[in-house]
Amino acid sequence: MPSVRVSREHFERLVGDAIDSLPDEFRRAMDNVRIVVEGRAVGRHLFGLYEGIPLTKRTGYGFGIAPDKITIYQDEISDASSNEQELAARVKKTVLHEVAHHFGISDPRLDELGWG
Repeated sequence: MPSVRVSREHFERLVGDAIDSLPDEFRRAMDNVRIVVEGRAVGRHLFGLYEGIPLTKRTGYGFGIAPDKITIYQDEISDASSNEQELAARVKKTVLHEVAHHFGISDPRLDELGWG
């Protein structure tokens, strides 16, 4: 089974690089969302998870509204990668996939676009 291990710091840099690769207008449009790295999703096999209200469905913010959250799962992505180039590509695809959910793009549409 392939597996690539890098430090959390290195992995977080890969996530940052993926975010930096977004066009400026998308980075500026990301609103009230935080991106975190964790090891594994408990009880699930996920590379990433978006939790929140997509921008296309928001009506505004009120007191006590928590920011959206994108979690990138380092161990899952590492376990599926056989070298650092593959790891970086999986991180980028996962980040873009979860950011797309923040913008209201569904899984079926992401599959059509090749980002599923």
